[in-house]
Amino acid sequence: MDNLTFRYSVLLVEGLQISPQSSQLTFIFLLMAYIFAMVSNIGILIQISAEKSLHQPMYILFCHLPVSDIIGTTVLIPRLLKDLMTDPTERYITYVECVFQAFFAHLYGTTSNTILMIMAFDRYVAICNPLRYPTIMSNKMIVKLSAGAWGAAVVPVSILIGLSVRLSHCRSFIANHFCDNASLFKLSCENTVINNVYGLTFTVVLLTSSLGWVLLTYLRIVMVCIKSKNKATNSKAIKTCSTHLTVYIIMQICGFVPIFLHRFPVYAETRKFGGVMFHVIPPGLNPIIYGLQSKEIRQRMLKMCINKS
Repeated sequence: MDNLTFRYSVLLVEGLQISPQSSQLTFIFLLMAYIFAMVSNIGILIQISAEKSLHQPMYILFCHLPVSDIIGTTVLIPRLLKDLMTDPTERYITYVECVFQAFFAHLYGTTSNTILMIMAFDRYVAICNPLRYPTIMSNKMIVKLSAGAWGAAVVPVSILIGLSVRLSHCRSFIANHFCDNASLFKLSCENTVINNVYGLTFTVVLLTSSLGWVLLTYLRIVMVCIKSKNKATNSKAIKTCSTHLTVYIIMQICGFVPIFLHRFPVYAETRKFGGVMFHVIPPGLNPIIYGLQSKEIRQRMLKMCINKS
């Protein structure tokens, strides 16, 4: 089979193995979750863009999170909704569509970490170097941090997917509910040692650097708060950091569950639902957490509701 043939072949996706009755309930739940995630994330972006008082480094960096969440929920949920209403024997997807879905699914998982890392840096500078904050967090620095967050995700994910695309394949069945890198290289009968080694290395480096950086910044913040005698400043710092830390913990838990369950084939269906929740829970909760904790965003939302009334 030549390259042109296999690149445009049609694949069959296993999807979620649930009863017709459960399919309807799952469809309704995912549809409502998707609509809520899209409306809330787009609403946050519009508020920050329209309100000049929110044109601050903290909110500008936060804007990348809704964008990532929109990508994460859109790359999976619409396709999954379609498959739930399709007979299991007819859940087809082209190889090209599968590659794009895998790329953006991994991009979402990676940017979820890198964006929260640059947001942690912003909180670190604001609390540990408040007098130098305007100088350090200049427009130039914001551009560098933003480019770094996305560049650190796009480049390694492109290599990850590229290593799988280079392989010919002898199978046409995706034993998963969506396409990811593992689904792609498992289609091949060639040696996939390089794919496994790079994929494992990429995951370990991403998670260790993410956890290490967040722990380092928060330890430094805690030390500064302990030394400080200003209760008002410490209270504000705790409130601001608790929002970021809550979002980070939720994201890590939702991402770790399907990775952990991968080691237990008997929980294959549970793992699938865990993977779906990774694309549903963070995108749905992040706007709520930041919207309720941020006084500026909350006031803007109330103002919009009053004006509409």
